[in-house]
Amino acid sequence: MTVIRRSAAVLAATAVIGAATPAMTALAADDPSPSASTVLPSGLFGSTDPKFDGVWRQSLALLAQHTVGVTPAVKAVDWLAGQQCANGSYAMFRAEPTAACDTKLTVDTNSTAAAVQALTAVGGHDDAVGKAVTWLKSQQNKDGGWGYTPGSPSDTNSTGVVIGALTAAGESPDKATDDLLAKWSIRCDEDGGGALAYQPDKKGKLAANADATAAGVLGALGKGFVTTAGKAPADDPVCADSDKALTRADVARNGAAYLARAMDDQGHLVSTLAGATPQPDYGNTADAVVALAAQGWTKPAQKPYTWLETHAVQWAKQSGPAAYAELIFAAHAMGADPRDFGGTDLVTALNATGPAPEAAARHTEEKKSSGTGVWWIVGAGLVAGIGIGFLFSGRRKQRQP
Repeated sequence: MTVIRRSAAVLAATAVIGAATPAMTALAADDPSPSASTVLPSGLFGSTDPKFDGVWRQSLALLAQHTVGVTPAVKAVDWLAGQQCANGSYAMFRAEPTAACDTKLTVDTNSTAAAVQALTAVGGHDDAVGKAVTWLKSQQNKDGGWGYTPGSPSDTNSTGVVIGALTAAGESPDKATDDLLAKWSIRCDEDGGGALAYQPDKKGKLAANADATAAGVLGALGKGFVTTAGKAPADDPVCADSDKALTRADVARNGAAYLARAMDDQGHLVSTLAGATPQPDYGNTADAVVALAAQGWTKPAQKPYTWLETHAVQWAKQSGPAAYAELIFAAHAMGADPRDFGGTDLVTALNATGPAPEAAARHTEEKKSSGTGVWWIVGAGLVAGIGIGFLFSGRRKQRQP
């Protein structure tokens, strides 16, 4: 899970660890601000053009607020609920939510699954969640997985986020889904052993992908974006094959072992694009920390978590609400305080990217009302004083000879 969800097309083209995102981070970077014709809704988190990630970043922001005990603004929740199509699906962004969704609008499983997790958490939108879950289940491919858009080939990332949505809604993945994750788990004695592939290449070969692995670990564990640390397994984070088909527990353990190895040296994951200098991958490192913690391996997760505390705040500041949310999820999974993330209050920083939470909004209104009341009392006092002055003046006049 990166700041903007990666697309199947981009992943298939790049085949890299934690690089592009569904609406392509590169494109988002080229178009960081809304166009002159775009008016950002007042309930939306973030200040960049939402056409690439509006629903995604809104969902993560609301879920992060709920996770730390903050009540999101009603208009923020309403904006997300209002983005839903009649069939239950979500697109990355609908500029005209009152208009019916048509075939020109590209809906996707990732935005829909993220919205399900957020709306389930904040509550009060059972009908919307039910319609979204029904749509997600209708998009399951025959192999047991989900692709990014309707009819596209299954990929581990989309399958993982959908599993998280189904779990949040009280559903469970079926055996076909379990079998697919096991099939895409690379054997321990092969290159990238333990990792999951995003999806097989045209020849059926599997290539290790850290982003897909983090999503696959959470999917195998039946977890969503938000999780607490699991019970630490008795064994160290080591990949272990079996003569039998891998169970979901095996897939999760092996995937987590791969992530621990991948981050052990530098303390973080690296993003590599063809022709570009390798860069630290902040988003996928945060996701890997969540996956390791969910597996119960908080000890090997501590080094990358500490690295994030030291280096990731500026990245989140530049990237916006979804980035802050990912760091909050990592802190929550590690049992740490997101209000003291290397000296930074992630909760306050996230809140500042969107409409004021309900408690803060009420406090502001009460303050305004209180101020008005004070001035009313002062005014009333002045009027009363003037009246008394006139009364005393009249009395004095009556006493004059």
